[in-house]
Amino acid sequence: MTRKTASALLASLVIVMMTGCQQGTKTTPKGESYYETLEVSLSDRTLSTGYSAAISGVQTVEIRPQVSGMITEIMIEEGESVRKGQVLFIIDQTPYKAAYEIAAANVKSAEAALSTAELIYQSNKDLFEQDVVSEFDLMTAQNELTDAQARLALCKAEEVNASNNLSYTEVRSPVNGVASMIPYRVGALVSSSISQPLVTVSDDSRVYAYFSMAENQMLDMIQQYGSMNNAIRHMPEVELIMSNGQKYEHTGKINAISGTISESTGAVSIRAVFNNRNHLLRNGGSGTIIIPMTINDCMVIPQAATYELQDRVFVYKVVDGKASATEIQIAPQNNGKEYIVTSGLQVGDVIVAEGAGLIKEGTPIKSRPAEKDSLKTEEGAE
Repeated sequence: MTRKTASALLASLVIVMMTGCQQGTKTTPKGESYYETLEVSLSDRTLSTGYSAAISGVQTVEIRPQVSGMITEIMIEEGESVRKGQVLFIIDQTPYKAAYEIAAANVKSAEAALSTAELIYQSNKDLFEQDVVSEFDLMTAQNELTDAQARLALCKAEEVNASNNLSYTEVRSPVNGVASMIPYRVGALVSSSISQPLVTVSDDSRVYAYFSMAENQMLDMIQQYGSMNNAIRHMPEVELIMSNGQKYEHTGKINAISGTISESTGAVSIRAVFNNRNHLLRNGGSGTIIIPMTINDCMVIPQAATYELQDRVFVYKVVDGKASATEIQIAPQNNGKEYIVTSGLQVGDVIVAEGAGLIKEGTPIKSRPAEKDSLKTEEGAE
């Protein structure tokens, strides 16, 4: 092949490739662009808002001894489920048993003294009626009887106190629940003034989740339901996201809203209760409360249809075929993909559905339905 022939073939190949590229390119008129648009309409949405929560058993009791002494026996294991009235610890009973026996003996002695005083008084009374003894002797016998009655009452009170102290050497659980770790061991000297409790028992068959809500959100909620009591009764059930990111299997119910607002945080404390029969949630844990909120007949737009400028939110409304920047107001709650528009748009307005941050004021808009609208149209056509 000659050099001239090779050059001719190369030139022909270039011409064929250029022709093919021109045939595969789709051109549009100058300044004309396609954008997905959306006609604003009314719809219903259920939005969820999360709040950090602290978890507590419905009843948590720090158990401390009521008498002083040395721990002689620990009757439970750490973390064990305990029953109301179950003996948890035994404190040295020897001195308290001795004190009770002394008190019981004093009661018997006082009863005997009282019996003797009653006999003497009755005898003097009979003799006084026969003028054998003086009135002074009768009154003396009566006073001794009264004194004997008082001594018996005092001894009985001391016996009750000694009996109570002896019973307090058996430290019992006042509630059903789960025991915490135990900071004391057998041989430790304890008293009612110890800094750490013997053990903490938490009734976690149900748990409370405490969280805070901003004042304005609380006011919106109360206005939505008419009153605080109505809000508590009619609010939907809430969910709990545990600290490991998993959703708790049971839903809960808000059952209390604080009547005061914290001056330091401007927030209101709220309590939700959850069933915890499987004891998965523990006192002192944490999580996130998810509160659903249903809003009916609201204007919903994609977040991709908006852009922010100096903390203000805008959309591009299509007016006479061109983009017109329009400021809107949105509800504080959202689902991460959509906004609820409270003002700035009207039903029937057409807006650019996505890519608002790449458009300029006055950009010519050749409308193309948003993808979700297109899908609905295609499904209807089928």
